[in-house]
Amino acid sequence: MFRNQYDTDVTTWSPAGRLHQVEYAMEAVKQGSAAIGLRSKTYVVLATVNKASSELSAHQKKLFKIDNHIGIAMAGLTADGRVLSRYMRSECINHHFVFESPLPVGRLVVQVADKAQVCTQRSWKRPYGVGLLVAGLDEAGPHLYYNCPSGNYAEYHAFAIGSRSQAAKTYLERKFETFMECTKEELIRHALFAVKESLQEEELSSGNCGVAVVGIDEPFVVLDPKTLQAYIEALDSGKDEMQTIEETGADDRQSSQVPQEGTGSRGISVGASEDTPTDMET
Repeated sequence: MFRNQYDTDVTTWSPAGRLHQVEYAMEAVKQGSAAIGLRSKTYVVLATVNKASSELSAHQKKLFKIDNHIGIAMAGLTADGRVLSRYMRSECINHHFVFESPLPVGRLVVQVADKAQVCTQRSWKRPYGVGLLVAGLDEAGPHLYYNCPSGNYAEYHAFAIGSRSQAAKTYLERKFETFMECTKEELIRHALFAVKESLQEEELSSGNCGVAVVGIDEPFVVLDPKTLQAYIEALDSGKDEMQTIEETGADDRQSSQVPQEGTGSRGISVGASEDTPTDMET
């Protein structure tokens, strides 16, 4: 489908100044199931969409603990992601052995980016077909980075990668200004909302998503299905309560219509008119 005379080698430039093999690796990230990350002043939360290749198989693991203060979520080829996760664990162990201190998150991200970049300059190698969301905590505070197969990296307040991630990005862009003051529970709630946006028609459950948290005085941990399901049920019950409140408020506004003298019984609406739909109806 994408084949042309300039994509047979990762080191071959096209006349347009593009490396097609690198772009194909980035396309593999877009085809993978979604991964989402967001951070506050004290916590970083990672969330993933877990999809099985068939009804008879289990889903691939997409959340990995690297060290007590670092974890990753991936989208794309999970086999490539496992290779990079082993490399990251080795770097953390070596740094702790030599310096007796945790490896700073930014330094680890740069090392992974350098490793990915080498694969774009060697004809006998291919780029890693996986994107990594790196969540970590160091002396500078919580961090959320994205590592691209091209060797580029960037730090984000919130980000989403993978297939159907645009809906999650839209939600994060709408809400990210409130993330810095969020508690852990609120941050997990926002992450689950973003996952739900990327699932679209599918129902959110502990079987098709995963969540991990790292924060101040709290090591990186992947939430077990029972705890995750409790968060999801609280999310659904909170939405039901909000819907009830809004419907009650709409009834109160309709009943508070005051008739105007000499203009019949309809009068002036003090709140929303009967023809105006409520937020839940639109």
